[in-house]
Amino acid sequence: MRAFARQQGEGADVVLLHGVPTSSFLYRRVLPVLADQGLRGTAFDFPGTGLSDRPAPFDYSWSGLSAWTGEAIDALGLDRVHLVVHDIGGPIGLEWAIRNPDRVLSVTLLNTVLDVASFKRPWPMAPFAVKGVGELWLRASPRFLFSEIFYSMGIADRSRVPRSQVYAHVALLRLHDRGRAFLEIMRGFELTEEKERFFREGLAERSFPVRAVWGEDDPALGMDRLEAAKAIADLDDAILLPAKHFLQEDQPAEVAQAIADLAAPLG
Repeated sequence: MRAFARQQGEGADVVLLHGVPTSSFLYRRVLPVLADQGLRGTAFDFPGTGLSDRPAPFDYSWSGLSAWTGEAIDALGLDRVHLVVHDIGGPIGLEWAIRNPDRVLSVTLLNTVLDVASFKRPWPMAPFAVKGVGELWLRASPRFLFSEIFYSMGIADRSRVPRSQVYAHVALLRLHDRGRAFLEIMRGFELTEEKERFFREGLAERSFPVRAVWGEDDPALGMDRLEAAKAIADLDDAILLPAKHFLQEDQPAEVAQAIADLAAPLG
């Protein structure tokens, strides 16, 4: 398959994983700041998202996307990386990190979910998990409605993100297949005790530092998810930002600075 990646800067490698319903476009404002900090940032679109292909059949589960992530990192010629994960990019990226600890220099968590066994999809995302309902919800909803949900759930300061850019997120979601692959991703969540135990045990034995950077006003993955992530990753504190779910849109410079501050002493 063909996949799309955006890369900027020179220096130690930072791989930034997106979640849903977004793509690497979410990191367009973070990458230039990382480059200014002497880092090379790489963000790619998972299969089924953004400008990447939507292969069928394909394993769109978290485990399947994690395996693909490892192949993408290898294909890009990246050796050891600082990993940044957001939303479901958390369970996807952390599975790769736990299985490949010698390839990981650090991990930065951005409003993600680790307590997967008790996770419930936020109400705007829940319909996508139901066959028939998800197709109707995705295809029948006008982009203006999607943009309003995107703003209300994800962006604290609308003035920072023009509606045309939110429309770009919507267009990238539906590109080529009207969102068919996106629905497969939404139905591939592994919300099991086994998966959560894997994260708990793997992070307990980790050899790399982990930092949490959180949008404190996130109505989807809020402070309760942060506390769970801190417990699972054994973190004492977190960096809180005045942002909602898409803190890369609200606070791109602050997000990049937090990543750079963790990466700087580690090479």
